[in-house]
Amino acid sequence: MPPQDAAIFDVRHHGARGDGRTLDTASINAAILAAARCGGGTLLIPAGRYLCFTLRLRSNVSITFAPGAVIEAADPALHQGRYDPPDGNGREFYQDFGHSHWRNSLFWGDEVENVVLAGPGLIDGKGLTRNGPGARWRAETGERPLSMRGVSATDLARLEPDIAAMDGLGNKAIALKAGRDITISGLTLQNCGHFAILATGTHALTLRDLTIDTNRDGIDLDCVCDALVERCRVNTPNDDAIVVKSSYALGRMIAAENIVIRDCHVSGFDPGTMVDGTRGTTQQFAPDRDRVTGRIKLGTESNGGYRNILIEDCSFTRSRGLALETVDGGVMEGIIARRLIMRDVTSAPLFLRLGNRARGPVGTGVGAMRDIRIESVTATGIDPRYAATLAGLANHPIEQVALHDIALTYRGGAAPDDVVATPPEFASAYPEPSMFGPTPAWGLWMRYARGVMLDDVRLATERGDPRPAIVADDVTALTVENTPTWHAKRLT
Repeated sequence: MPPQDAAIFDVRHHGARGDGRTLDTASINAAILAAARCGGGTLLIPAGRYLCFTLRLRSNVSITFAPGAVIEAADPALHQGRYDPPDGNGREFYQDFGHSHWRNSLFWGDEVENVVLAGPGLIDGKGLTRNGPGARWRAETGERPLSMRGVSATDLARLEPDIAAMDGLGNKAIALKAGRDITISGLTLQNCGHFAILATGTHALTLRDLTIDTNRDGIDLDCVCDALVERCRVNTPNDDAIVVKSSYALGRMIAAENIVIRDCHVSGFDPGTMVDGTRGTTQQFAPDRDRVTGRIKLGTESNGGYRNILIEDCSFTRSRGLALETVDGGVMEGIIARRLIMRDVTSAPLFLRLGNRARGPVGTGVGAMRDIRIESVTATGIDPRYAATLAGLANHPIEQVALHDIALTYRGGAAPDDVVATPPEFASAYPEPSMFGPTPAWGLWMRYARGVMLDDVRLATERGDPRPAIVADDVTALTVENTPTWHAKRLT
């Protein structure tokens, strides 16, 4: 019998009030510790609103939220207390503050094992901050999207405050460092700061039946192995919804591998309006000054690379499309994306980018992108500026990509004067579809690729567009079958 089944620990028996006014941090942490000292058990959070600063997860302890149970993140500006200080990582040079620390969170677990957080119930990150310092690594074009070139110093300082400004603040709802056999299921998370869930170097992680409606990132899986994300709804207009990364946060190159993202829905509705059902569309732009985000992405942090990742049966609504990016030296291979439905795509529906940002230790070279299959994708209402894009580098092509049964319908009507026949390469730039400006093709643009298969790729535009449907620049070993728009190609 698992340790969690051995005993029930009601947080009220340890002094928790759940009245929304009393700080229950000490009481709930005492209950977690009591369960851990008994070898494990299940922590019960009855109905009520429990105001808390940092709660520390322990091995072999489950936390069960009863219907009506809410853990609310306290606000240091309003309540007497503070979040745990950031762990002394010392490795934050190559990624931002949020990726580099875990303990400055509402819930954190460091090397914990056999842990469950289960609903129904709500984690309300009301007192968390979405802001935090960027990486100390700096490059002219690689640190931020090119769309942010016009952002003022004042606005950047607000989004990326100095480290001293983070003292006592929490910027994540749930943060996991290392550890294994962890399940989070059935919960609703809202207003969760920089990350609703950040898992770094975690093995055997399951995220299931979650509803996340938040003001920055939803689920970030960084250097994670053997993970399953299924039946999750994630609304994140300001940043990525479900994203896999392989950063240098643990001080070494670690691949993200053996990950399945299945039967999930991502969106970019106004914050809070997925949960309340109104699905607001007032917000048009994310903080990077491109249209709202809310997508599934591999990248941008990509030191360790990616292997064996499956994305299937997912839908995207009012969000950017699927992005696969490796720009920090890692190898991306063995990626399958299939049975995806996209509506009102706010950027390119597919964006594959092999670049050379090289945010990593001295000697970080160009990685590779190969063995990728994308099939059974239907996308409508696509921003006319950005075609589906495969963009490698000269002497470093994207290799072995198969696009099968792809149906993309664009809104069309791009302005002829906005189109550049040969966009700059921007090898070291932060990868986003908008980095090249309006693409040379309206449907599919490929540059520096080898071994591409197009099979049953159907492209349509609602209004006339002066560009060709397909452009292939420096693409070798290209095979085209059942693709009626191929007559409009341009090979250079």
